[in-house]
Amino acid sequence: MIEVSREAPGRLVAGDPVAVIDIGSNSVRLVVYERLSRSPTPIFNEKASCGLGREVATTRRLNTDAVEKALGVLRRFRALCDHMGVGRLQVLATAAARDAINGPDFIAQCSAICRTEVELLSGKREAQLSALGVVSGVHRANGVVGDLGGGSLELADLHGHRIGSGATFQLGGLALQDASGRSLKKADKIVKDTLAKSTHLEHLPGRTFYAVGGTWRALTRLHMWQRGYPLHVMHGYMLPAKEALEFCRVIRRVPVDTLSKIEMVSEVRRPLLAYGALVLEHIIRIGEPEHIHVSALGVREGLLYEALADEEQRTDPLIAAASELNWLRSRSPRHGEELAEWTDKFMASTGIDESVEEKRLRHAACLLADIGWRAHPDYRGEQSLNIIAHAAFIGVDHPGRAFLALSIFYRHVGLVDDELSPRIRELVTTRLLDRARILGAAMRVAYLVSASMPDTLPSTPLTVDRGKLVLHLEGEFAQLAGERIASRLKTLGRLIGRDAVIATG
Repeated sequence: MIEVSREAPGRLVAGDPVAVIDIGSNSVRLVVYERLSRSPTPIFNEKASCGLGREVATTRRLNTDAVEKALGVLRRFRALCDHMGVGRLQVLATAAARDAINGPDFIAQCSAICRTEVELLSGKREAQLSALGVVSGVHRANGVVGDLGGGSLELADLHGHRIGSGATFQLGGLALQDASGRSLKKADKIVKDTLAKSTHLEHLPGRTFYAVGGTWRALTRLHMWQRGYPLHVMHGYMLPAKEALEFCRVIRRVPVDTLSKIEMVSEVRRPLLAYGALVLEHIIRIGEPEHIHVSALGVREGLLYEALADEEQRTDPLIAAASELNWLRSRSPRHGEELAEWTDKFMASTGIDESVEEKRLRHAACLLADIGWRAHPDYRGEQSLNIIAHAAFIGVDHPGRAFLALSIFYRHVGLVDDELSPRIRELVTTRLLDRARILGAAMRVAYLVSASMPDTLPSTPLTVDRGKLVLHLEGEFAQLAGERIASRLKTLGRLIGRDAVIATG
């Protein structure tokens, strides 16, 4: 009989869970994360649409019914935090509470219920946290961050870890709906006049616009489903600005309930889609970005990122997440680390051109190479592909996700595309697909040599020597040689155009 621990073996034990409650203009959300880390993993996420920002633009007051609903939601959220053993709870409030004259009374009630001080964010502070959220989740971000909420739009320039001064504008969906009397024509003029006065979009031409916020995520979800996109992961979804502009025009022109795939957007969000499209349309017209990049990370994740030590902030979030999954699911986590070094030597010896980003992705793939070992042998490739393609990874775009998933698929199945959906291959370039096949083939050699155990790969290098691909199984490792290894080695050799031999001297 196996002795079962009360601690879940699928959880990382490194402190109590941390939580953030975001009291927004449109909704109130609780997200509980497994722990404070460079790649935070949500273990609970709940949102309630309260509409606190509705009518604030005209009445300057929070609606009484909305306040009562929000307070009731907060009581539930505080109880959930107690039940889950949350060690650190941070509560934020944004535009609606900031702009309403009865906002201070509401915040005082929120603080009493949550039993912690509520941070009422200024517009600049909200813009900074949104930008930090993008920094935390996008590898080497460079562009302008725009966070569209129910009450306001925050803009901030971003270059790597450098964040410019932020600005806030009353252009949130609920605020626009209220100020325009639900007239898109009037809302159009409000947005145009407001953004024309901003200097933040002057830095955007030819760069990337990072879209943050629930309304823009809803627009993105609709765009994904309409085009039949093969990956339904919001974070990292990119589209050319010209295509986004045309899509926004359609959203504005067509009655929302007649749109194709509109069922993919919640009914609560649908009335705000046209306003979100209107704001994005003017940002694209004025700022002339090259791409729109959707970030699922914003203020909440920016707050967590801010709490990390400087050294941990500089850690690669993709490698951090891959390392955690390697630790939780692989037969030997150390083997994954050795595999990365083993493939370093292999790639360096081949003379194959590899960019810094491609090397980074290869290292992440090595850490993920064995996470599907508990599946049935016939489904390890498929299951690994699905886990990796749809994992809650950050710091990686969709082509990168596809590369990781394809590499591990080929590691299990071999270079057989018949079992693979052609749609996932559409996400990668020919070059990345070639790299995935080479890495998968190299892994197939490595796992036969090492049997997935550590301390073998460092002594059995695979290199190109004098024009030949050579697997070194020398001394005590000579007996590991066999026909299956030789066959897989020849397959890899054909991929890189080299004859393959096993050295057993």
